[in-house]
Amino acid sequence: MRIGELAVRAGTTPRALRYYEARGLLPARRAGNGHRTYDEGDLKLLRQIRTLRDSGFDLEETRPFVECLRAGHPEGDSCPASLVVYRRKLDELDALIEELGAVRAKVGAQLARAEEARDALAADAGVPGGPEPVCELGGRRR
Repeated sequence: MRIGELAVRAGTTPRALRYYEARGLLPARRAGNGHRTYDEGDLKLLRQIRTLRDSGFDLEETRPFVECLRAGHPEGDSCPASLVVYRRKLDELDALIEELGAVRAKVGAQLARAEEARDALAADAGVPGGPEPVCELGGRRR
């Protein structure tokens, strides 16, 4: 099949396919007329790349999966190098989750302090919800 057909079937663009080819992820075969030619195996490679990319893998991280498929394995993640990438990605995700948890806790604490300060102002002013806001330029907000 030609590049346009492969792009449609893979849900991508010819430009992306040429980029994958330049990065060595997609084979560069040419017909006698100079047109790029692809087969069902190439479609399988592209589906593997797209699945991984949709899951947050960068393009270089897809390489072991592509190489595994090229080596004739039925699945791109059945090779040891692919498993290493999965483990590394999980470690990266765990670190991000931990970092986000810490940021969430910090924002939660800031919100709690802000609500306490607001409640203290409201109690001091005798106005539920806090005192009426005052414009920094000296006037009252309406």
